Amino acid sequence: MKQVSCVLIIACLQLLSCNEVAVPKPKAFLSLEYPDAVYKPIEANLPFTFKNNVALSKLNAIKYSNNGRTIGMELHYPKLKSTVFLTYKKIKKSNLTAYLRDAQNLTQKHTIKANEISQDAFENHEQKVYGMYYQVGGDAASQSQFYVTDSVNHFLTGSLYFYTKPNYDSILPAAAYVKKDIAKIMETIKWH
Repeated sequence: MKQVSCVLIIACLQLLSCNEVAVPKPKAFLSLEYPDAVYKPIEANLPFTFKNNVALSKLNAIKYSNNGRTIGMELHYPKLKSTVFLTYKKIKKSNLTAYLRDAQNLTQKHTIKANEISQDAFENHEQKVYGMYYQVGGDAASQSQFYVTDSVNHFLTGSLYFYTKPNYDSILPAAAYVKKDIAKIMETIKWH
C-alpha cells in the first residue's frame, strides 16, 4: 500500500510541476563555429598582394606557366573542406576582352544546377581594381566566383569549390564565411 501511494504522489507531483507541453526535437543540427578571421598580407613573390585569412586558410601550390604570365594558386580551407582556386594572368595588348568573357562564361556554366546567380560589381579607383563577384545559389559545383583587374596589366580570377557533393543548404554557412574572405581579397588587392 505504501508503494502505491508513493507512486501516486510522485505521479501527481510530476503532473503539477510541468506547465510546458513536450515538443519533439529535430534530429540534429550542425554546430558550426568558425574562428574570427585574422587577415594578413600574403608573403609570396607575386605581381600583386592581398590580405588573406590566416585563421582558417593557407596559400599553397603556386604554379607558374607561360613564362610567368599565368600563375595558379590555391587557398586551402582544410576545416571547411574547400579551396579557392586563383588564377592570375598578365594582360597583353587586347586579350582583356577574352579574359572577361572566359570569367563570365565560367560562371554561366553553373546555371544548369544554380537556382540563381547574383552579381556585385566592385570598384576601387584608388588602387585601380575593378571586378565582379558572383554568388551562385543552389546545388552548383562552385558557390562563389570573382575576377579583378586593373584593365591594363593584371587579371585575377577566383572560384570556390568544396570537396563534397554540392548541397547548398549544408555548405551555406561555410560558403558565407569564405565569401567574406573573398571580399577581403578584392578589397585589399594591390598590383605591383
